[in-house]
Amino acid sequence: MAIPAAKFLMFLFLIRSKSGLATALDNCLFLGEEEKNSLYEDGDVVIGGLFPLHYSPVSSLPSYKMKPIHNMYNYSSRALRWMQTMTFAIKEINQRSDFLPQIKLGFHILDSSDDIPVSLRASLLLVNGQPERGYRAEIVNRANGQKRNTGSNLGCSAIQRTVSPVIIGDAASGVSMALLRSLGSFHIPLVSYFASCSCLSNQRDFPTFMRTMPSDAFQIRALARLVSYFGWTWVGVIGVESDYARFAIQLFLQESEQYGVCAAYTHFYPVVLTQQALDELMDVIQMASSKVIINFSGESEMNGILKEIRHQNITGLQWIASEAWATAKSLWEQFGDLMTGTLGFAIRRADVIPGLKQHLTSLRPSHIHESAFLAEYWEELFNCRLNGSVNSHSHGGDNYQDRLPCKGTEDLNDVYSPYSDVTQLRVSYNVYKAVYLVAHALQDMSKCIVGRGPFLNGTCADPKKFKPWQLLHYMKHANFSALGEKVNFDHNGDPIAYYDLLNWQSRPDGSLNLVKVGFYDASSPAGRSLVINDSVIQWPVGKQASRSVCSDSCPPGSRIARRKGEPICCFDCVPCAEGEVSNETDSLECLRCSEDTWPNEDRELCIPKTIEFLSYHDIMGIVLCVVSVLGACISLSILTIFFTHKDTPLVRANNMELSLLLLVFLAVCFLVGLLFIGEPSDWLCCIRYPAFGISFALCISCLLAKTAVVLMAFRSTLPGSNVMKWFGPNQQRTSTLLGMAVQVIICLIWLLTSPPHANNNTDYHSATIIIECVPGSEIGFWCVLGYIGILACVCFLMAFLARKLPDNFNEAKFITFSMLIFFAVWITFIPVYVSTAGKYTVAVHIFAILASAFGLLFCIFAPKCYIIILKPEKNSKKNMMQK
Repeated sequence: MAIPAAKFLMFLFLIRSKSGLATALDNCLFLGEEEKNSLYEDGDVVIGGLFPLHYSPVSSLPSYKMKPIHNMYNYSSRALRWMQTMTFAIKEINQRSDFLPQIKLGFHILDSSDDIPVSLRASLLLVNGQPERGYRAEIVNRANGQKRNTGSNLGCSAIQRTVSPVIIGDAASGVSMALLRSLGSFHIPLVSYFASCSCLSNQRDFPTFMRTMPSDAFQIRALARLVSYFGWTWVGVIGVESDYARFAIQLFLQESEQYGVCAAYTHFYPVVLTQQALDELMDVIQMASSKVIINFSGESEMNGILKEIRHQNITGLQWIASEAWATAKSLWEQFGDLMTGTLGFAIRRADVIPGLKQHLTSLRPSHIHESAFLAEYWEELFNCRLNGSVNSHSHGGDNYQDRLPCKGTEDLNDVYSPYSDVTQLRVSYNVYKAVYLVAHALQDMSKCIVGRGPFLNGTCADPKKFKPWQLLHYMKHANFSALGEKVNFDHNGDPIAYYDLLNWQSRPDGSLNLVKVGFYDASSPAGRSLVINDSVIQWPVGKQASRSVCSDSCPPGSRIARRKGEPICCFDCVPCAEGEVSNETDSLECLRCSEDTWPNEDRELCIPKTIEFLSYHDIMGIVLCVVSVLGACISLSILTIFFTHKDTPLVRANNMELSLLLLVFLAVCFLVGLLFIGEPSDWLCCIRYPAFGISFALCISCLLAKTAVVLMAFRSTLPGSNVMKWFGPNQQRTSTLLGMAVQVIICLIWLLTSPPHANNNTDYHSATIIIECVPGSEIGFWCVLGYIGILACVCFLMAFLARKLPDNFNEAKFITFSMLIFFAVWITFIPVYVSTAGKYTVAVHIFAILASAFGLLFCIFAPKCYIIILKPEKNSKKNMMQK
């Protein structure tokens, strides 16, 4: 920061030794110029005050080729209102009979000029006292070596005003820090009404600091929630080169990460905005894609930025104001078109401070000309010159001597000025509370009972004569109400934070209307601390909040994939993986659905999986069911035909008993297919496979017995052969039962060791739950199928051997052909069965059962039925014996 020429006030004690044993104060030398611009009223306790009544838009380093002088300053009527609020509060307390009745409060107010050297000089004046003007010349004469006036025995203690044990000030965080590093060593409390830097909450570095202004830590949380609320994840952050802005921006960058907000750029600009600094800032703003800008600065810096923005014709910016300039109406007067739609958090506003308006507007020329601050304001406001004015400030381009004398009829009620505007009592309210904080501390001090006091050995402090640190003790424990608001402080000396969210809107006449569109209450739960009424917000462009994002939000059904090396709000959207969903916007990860649910098409919701099994309501299930029943009916019909024609040669020649058994078993095979349709259950699975295996084992065993009968029948016709004696009807039945018994044993072992059971299969198709029967033991399943295959192979070999035996109607030929169809079906079945899943596997199994059963049925019995029904003349013994 550039430091302007300024003088420090201090007392230099020249100590001369006398007789080598004792010293005496011989000379007290006053360095620097006397401070004439002050507001002073004596009292038992004089409260010091520092207010930035002037500020300099331009600063430069002194060259020291000549005596450093003050720069020309701009006047702040807002700060004058703050100062007057302090005097009003002190006078209000003095007039009360129920509050500090034995103590009169005074005040000593100086101008800090928003400058560290000037503020430090003023603070030293406040805590050390100021020489009376009568003594000033004598001190200077003594310093110049002139003879002392007779009888004027001056000492340093004799030339001081009442010192201030506490200072209310300053407005700026950087100035407050500088004062604390000097005054803190002497335990002099400093109560700020506008310094918000969170760094000042550090009680280790600044133990004597308190404030009625909330810490920036709360404002930063509010700002982070604000930009997150409107979906602004890509914002520009700028600030003046100061402790206030540096700490605020650092906190904001940390806090905003929690809400997925990041800075498109972070830029600091100097307090003295040169053209080069402005050009750099404009380049940053124009090159960035973000149109939302948060600015941590004061009113004066913002003024310079807006001038350059207008010069370069930059529009469409959404400004987010820090509390330092959130209510600065002077900016609107020049740049209203650029500031429309601005949002910012302002400290709590007092609806009204009773009597303050009258106090502010009661100024009259007759009694303000002796106050430099008030006289300057009056002369600037009405552009006139007061008679006998002590105003020493002149402003650039204004010839003070050319002004006309004030008429004396001027009235503050006739003109508008920020000084008399009490519609936004925010900082003024903080000043008011700061005065009452000191007053309540004195009140508590006066109530102290000796022996029960807080100090050593239970002592108390004298309310009219105490040490600053004793007053600080009571201030730290103060708890009071001001205008109905409960005021207390945490262990860092910070008040409970409450902010109004203000929107800059234009009235019909073009004036500024600061509309409260929400609030932030730090004492509320986290989810309800920020409340916003969107419907009343006026935006810079359009009727809704502008978009300011690095990457568009990821919709439900996708997740954020961070881009390597880029800020967290710059990302890609990746669809959720199979089986995962996300039902929130900008989800960081997708959640896996439970085993019985599956994502919908948009992958934003888990829905129950599709249940799949071969149902009787399914078209395929209906067809297979009809075919199964049809096959069973055909088998029973043929059985009826054979039984009806049991005495015919054709039926008798083809072993009627085995034929009838075979037809019964084939009907059973057809009906076994029905066990494969419907929702599988454990008991149904335990019946399904054994029924299939046993029924086909019976069929093939019957065919095997029939084939054996054919072979042995022809063998028995040979001379000397008695084979048929050993393979009569009983042996045929036994062989059939024996073939079935082996399959029954296999099935029993299978059921007892690892039986088939129902299973929910999600491996084949994740979105579908396939309810299926699993074999339990693959060995058992393939043993059942393998045994049927062995029986079929034996039957095929025997039938193949008997195919050329002499007979007009050789049944072995038909058995051979039926076995070929049987093999073709089941050999085809195996790869298809293995490669399909779900209801299609079951359908393949049923198809194989039906196809093989129909193959046996038609190959063996269709020719016989043809003869019996359509060619009955061939159903004779003669025809059967012909070759």
